[in-house]
Parts: sequence; C-alpha cells; structure tokens
Amino acid sequence: MEENPTLESEAWGSSREWLAPREARGAPCSSPGPSLSSVLNELPSAATLRYRDPGVLPWGALEEEEEDGGRSRKAFTEVTQTELQDPHPSRELPWPMQARRAYRQRNASRDQVVYGSGTKTDRWARLLRRSKEKTKEGLRSLQPWAWTLKRIGGQFGAGTESYFSLLRFLLLLNVLASVLMACMTLLPTWLGGAPPGPPGPDISSPCGSYNPHSQGLVTFATQLFNLLSGEGYLEWSPLFYGFYPPRPRLAVTYLCWAFAVGLICLLLILHRSVSGLKQTLLAESEALTSYSHRVFSAWDFGLCGDVHVRLRQRIILYELKVELEETVVRRQAAVRTLGQQARVWLVRVLLNLLVVALLGAAFYGVYWATGCTVELQEMPLVQELPLLKLGVNYLPSIFIAGVNFVLPPVFKLIAPLEGYTRSRQIVFILLRTVFLRLASLVVLLFSLWNQITCGGDSEAEDCKTCGYNYKQLPCWETVLGQEMYKLLLFDLLTVLAVALLIQFPRKLLCGLCPGALGRLAGTQEFQVPDEVLGLIYAQTVVWVGSFFCPLLPLLNTVKFLLLFYLKKLTLFSTCSPAARTFRASAANFFFPLVLLLGLAISSVPLLYSIFLIPPSKLCGPFRGQSSIWAQIPESISSLPETTQNFLFFLGTQAFAVPLLLISSILMAYTVALANSYGRLISELKRQRQTEAQNKVFLARRAVALTSTKPAL
Repeated sequence: MEENPTLESEAWGSSREWLAPREARGAPCSSPGPSLSSVLNELPSAATLRYRDPGVLPWGALEEEEEDGGRSRKAFTEVTQTELQDPHPSRELPWPMQARRAYRQRNASRDQVVYGSGTKTDRWARLLRRSKEKTKEGLRSLQPWAWTLKRIGGQFGAGTESYFSLLRFLLLLNVLASVLMACMTLLPTWLGGAPPGPPGPDISSPCGSYNPHSQGLVTFATQLFNLLSGEGYLEWSPLFYGFYPPRPRLAVTYLCWAFAVGLICLLLILHRSVSGLKQTLLAESEALTSYSHRVFSAWDFGLCGDVHVRLRQRIILYELKVELEETVVRRQAAVRTLGQQARVWLVRVLLNLLVVALLGAAFYGVYWATGCTVELQEMPLVQELPLLKLGVNYLPSIFIAGVNFVLPPVFKLIAPLEGYTRSRQIVFILLRTVFLRLASLVVLLFSLWNQITCGGDSEAEDCKTCGYNYKQLPCWETVLGQEMYKLLLFDLLTVLAVALLIQFPRKLLCGLCPGALGRLAGTQEFQVPDEVLGLIYAQTVVWVGSFFCPLLPLLNTVKFLLLFYLKKLTLFSTCSPAARTFRASAANFFFPLVLLLGLAISSVPLLYSIFLIPPSKLCGPFRGQSSIWAQIPESISSLPETTQNFLFFLGTQAFAVPLLLISSILMAYTVALANSYGRLISELKRQRQTEAQNKVFLARRAVALTSTKPAL
C-alpha cells in the first residue's frame, strides 16, 4: 500500500532536518573530543541495561554506520516506515490534528483490506473487541445530562459536578427498583385477581381488629391530612404493605424483590466505589498531582468551540487552585513547632468533644419526639383539630429536619478551626453530618421498634398474644411505611421551602441592595457536603421503607427529577463559584462509601423485621405466618424433591466449605496479581527516574563541552 508523502513530510519534516549530514549542518567533524559512544556509555541507564541483560550492545555500536550519512538516512527511514505501519492510536502520536486524521483514515482503509485475512478466531476476537467498544460508546452517549454536568464542572468546579453525578446515579438506582417492583409485586398482584378489601369491623381476631377506612363524610381538610400522612384512603392502597393479599406466590416474589433490589444496589455502588478509588489513588499519588501535569498534560487539543475551551480552562483553574491551597496548608503544618502542634491537637480534642455533645443532644431529642407522638395523638384536643394532628404526626420528621438544618452549619464553622486541608475538612464535615443524619434515622427506628415489640419484651401484656403490640399497631408494617413516607415527603417540602423562601429572596436582596444590606445577605455558595448528605439520607430512607411502602422508590424517582432541575436552577440563578474548592477525587470515592454505609444501616432493620418480628395477622401478604421468612421454607416444601434437595444442599457445609476454599484461592491469586502489578509499577517509576537522571547528565555534559570547546 502506498504511503502518504504529505503525511510523512508533515510528521517527520523536522526529523529529516536533524538527519542531514554534518557538513550540511555546519558542524565540524574533524574536531577532537570524546566520541558519542563514550558519552552515552556513561549514562546512568547504560549500567542498568547491561546489568539486566549482558547481551545488550553498548551505546555507539552502530557509530560507524552513523558516520555514513546515506546508510544512516536509510536506517532511519526504515524505522520511520515501521513506526508508521504499526497500528498506534492516533492520539499517542506527536503530530498535528490534520496528520492524525490522515493517519486514522489510512489505517481504517488498511484494516478493511486486512480484515479478511487471519484465522476465524482472530476475526471473531476483533469483532468482539469492536462491538464492546461501540457498546461502551453507546452507553456513554445515553447518559442523561452529560453536557449539563460538564457545564457545571467548568463553572462551579468538579466538587459541585460530583453532587449532580451522584444524583444521576441515585436516580438510576430508583428507576431500576421501580421497574423490579412493578414486575415482581404489582403485576403478580393484579394478575392473580382483584385484591380483597380491608377486614371489616365485624371480623374478630385474637389480635384485635383493623379498619383503615374513615367512616362517614370526609372533609377536604381530612383528605389533605390523609395525603400528607399516608392514612385514610392511602393506607389501604398499593402504596403500602397491608394492601397486598396473602397469596403464596405473591409473598415469595415480594420477598425476592426486596433482596434483588438490595443486591443490585450493592453491586452498582461497589462498582462506583472501585472506580472512584482508582481516581483517588491516582490523585493522591505524586504522579498526577504535580503542577507540571496540570500545565503540560491536562489540555485537550481536540476541543472545538469557544464554550468548550472556556469550560476546560475553568476546570484546570479549579484543579490548580485546589493544589495551591492544600500545598499552603501542608507547608504551614510542616513548620509548626512542638508547642504549636500540642496547641493544635488540644483545640481538635475540645472541638470534637463539643461535636459529641451536640450529637448526643440531637439524638435524645429525636427519641423524645418519637416517644411523645403516640401519647399526643390520643389527646382529645389533637383529635379535634386536623392541623394540630398533622403537626403531631410529623413531629419526628420536623425534629429530624430541624436538627439536620441547624447542626451542619455549626460543623462547617468548627472544621476550619482544626487546621486541616480543604479536602480533609470536607471529609470531616461529611463524616459528622452523615453520622448525624443516619444516626437520627437509627434512633427513630429504634423508637418504633420499642413500640412494636413492647421494648423487646415478648411476655408483655400487649405483645404476649400476637408477638407485637397489636393494640396500638394492628398493622405495624404499614405504620413503619407511613413513617418513611412522611420523612420522604417532608424532606421534599423542606427543599422546596428553602429554595423558594430563603435562597431566591436572598439572591434578590443581594442584587437589589448593593450596600450594607446586600453585603449582609452575602453571596451564596453551593454547599456540596450538605447537599450530598441530603441525597444519601433520602436514599437511606427509601431503602428502609421500600419493603413496607413498595411505591416509595417510584416516589423518590419523581422527587430526584424535581430536585435535579430545582438544584440546577438554584445553582445557576442564585449561587456563585466557591471561593474555596476541594479535590473531586475525594468525593468520587467518599460519596459512594457513605452511600454504602447507608445501605448497610438500612439492611439491619429490614433483616430484623424479616427474620425475628412476627408479621401482622390482619394485613399484608405474610399474614398467618410465624415470621416473614417462614414463607420461603414453606414454598420450597411444595417443590419437587430433586429441587428441594438441591436448595437445601446450598445451605449445608458440603457446599459452603468448597465455596470458601475456592474464594480463598481466587483472593490469594488476586493479591498475588496485585503485588506483581505493584512491582511492575515500581520498576516503571525507577525507569522514569533514570530517564530524568539521563537528561540531567546529558545537559551537564553539553554545558561542559560548550564551555571548553565553543566550536562544538
């Protein structure tokens, strides 16, 4: 195949000029001095090569060939042709964009000719590789809001972009959970016939009676109250657990749906955490945090258009600002004396004691509010006033929202006093805030568990008959789902109220009053830690309540869609770029890690409810069972004997021990492979250092030769 002479001239024109004979370059060849081979043999890498392979020829072995200009030109031309024929990616070649396009087109035409050659295995391997690449590109193009995220990252920094990226990821999780719920819960319910209505008031049971429908004429205020609290007409609807009939197949699919959603969320979060960990390790290493990498290697020469160029400039600017800020803090920490170090650690201890005291007070308040809700609901005055009754029902949600609104700004004021870098401050703020939010939810669940199980005392008067407090909570699963429903709804109302009543008026006040009042209002910044923890808290609430409120993932999907556009509008309308940024690599790993913690916390009450608490006797698909999990062995017993033996074999030691051994072998192999890769990386780093030493050595010799013999 003919080569493109224009491409060669563009790519290698400067190299041909270097290959010209010495007479053409005007360099005297008769001047005495050390030969090139002797200089190259003194390089630090020459000894390394001879040590690694005794058969390596010394530098300058082809010096006699190089003296002959014609043969040298011929040899270099052959090397050039070989390099041009090698299928290197065009982005790795140091050529202009026009030469890269021509090279890519030539390789494409050559591949079409060569494609018919080779074995069938090679052709299938190439086809599979190309299909995989096209699939990845197609999935990348299907990602929603890709351009919006790039615009946010260029204008407000990568930290703010990570919030919207996490929001998109959580939206995907809720969409998958909603689809599984529709296929495994709603569809079997309606295919099995019309679900029966609630038990009538005339039905007697040792566990009392249960009638969720309101009697008589229902006013508009009552309808609004039922919508906000999940009671009345919503209590016996597909929204909650109690609606679903006691059918064996439906009970199995209902339980399998809960486990499938948890497993899919776990795998996707682990995949995101691993990819974020790679970015974090690279960013924390010295390979990518140097300023030379930002200045010389971070620019994308394939950008087209002023908008993309400006966005890329802003992204590089934010990365440099982060590096400079953290370098200043590290330098200050390095020059501290022993007394200054002791003072810093004393301040950190006192501030952490203050944080612990604030968290303890908040948890006690949540426990008190949850315990008082039941007592206040029984008061006649509360029963007569719908608005007061609604406030009492939302008392735990209001208290949790108030604590989450007041304490995070306090944590934000405390973090700069501890003397950490900006990224470390963000991590501490996130840890304290996530502990506050998730622990508040845990306290709420503990208070509800205390009411359901009579404080864990199965011999108590209210719990002795049915195993749970059937007098106050005849359908305790629906009550737990209602609490999670109210938390989700109140969180959405809080976000809307803050945006409409605080952020937008503050922006107007700051713009209309440029004087002291405008300065007092201040410029708003998008608080990434608070917003991220709000997302993780909302998703944890959904994971806890999805088993007892199956439509909760669907409601959360709608909420996250509204939240994305509301936050985007708030960001571009009322917020300015952050004065202090933080490294996005920490967010890419830490945010999924906190999300994984939320999933682990939500699984504890769910598994406890499935295995230990008896299900309600008057509602739900598991009514009449000793536990929710008891439906699984009962369903297995109706299968053929071969299937039963196989399923029971999966739970025996004969299956568990070989599985453990195989897992241990695979883990040992993975660790050995990781160690080998680590040694290879260390060797490559040493080679890079040797190359740097070569450059320094050659520069010094050139300076020495120039100073002694200017003619050279």
